Amino acid sequence: MLTAFDHVNVRTSRLDEMIAWYGDVLGMKTGPRPDFSFPGAWLYLGDNAVVHLVGEKVERRAEDPKLEHVAFRAKGLAAFQDRLTAHGVAWQEGRLEDFGILQLNIHDPDGNHLHIDFDLAEAG
Repeated sequence: MLTAFDHVNVRTSRLDEMIAWYGDVLGMKTGPRPDFSFPGAWLYLGDNAVVHLVGEKVERRAEDPKLEHVAFRAKGLAAFQDRLTAHGVAWQEGRLEDFGILQLNIHDPDGNHLHIDFDLAEAG
């Protein structure tokens, strides 16, 4: 029986840029990672390594990805919007009124779609 979501694994030819972006924009920290034979990084939220990056030399094409997005829950909507603006990250807002969720849809440097979900009450 499943008990929790553990992590998402992302292959990238922009390893250093992705590490910096997930740290600077999303506030994730790099942390312990097994001594694999390939480059990469594990990015943590608290004690959990939720994004595993795998460095590759060749950029992959994802013209019609089957995995459409990855989502995170967050608090501090106004501060997060300020952070996005400071880093030049565009976003689109979505509202799920029936569920009380405000989504900020963003893309990382490789174009992966992420949405950051806030309680709709934070939107005022």
